Amino acid sequence: MVQPLAIVFYERLMPGSQLVNRLQDLNYRVLTVDNAARLAATVRREMPLLLLADLAAKGDVTGALEIIKTDAATSHLPVIAFAPDNAPALLAAAQITGTGLAVSESALASHLPQLLEQALRVD
Repeated sequence: MVQPLAIVFYERLMPGSQLVNRLQDLNYRVLTVDNAARLAATVRREMPLLLLADLAAKGDVTGALEIIKTDAATSHLPVIAFAPDNAPALLAAAQITGTGLAVSESALASHLPQLLEQALRVD
């Protein structure tokens, strides 16, 4: 059985490494990216099933997400963006880019399987 690929963009050890471990436990292959400037190119090259992005990382994360969502080759990609619980402005900025889901870290930690299901739902 082929494992679906998820790209996880993060710089902060927590929650990034925990997210990677949980995705692997859910039978995803995980590729990590730690540089916002390389995120769009990596997504285009690897064509993952899903992208999870830490909005609190350094660099222009929302700019990279906007490129991904406006590129015809990657615009279909489900994205779950996450930010610290005390950073609602980052979540709002992600919503403007067309990111599918923008959630707090505590919501991501508590509801990852449900969020994955919601992000991957085909309407």
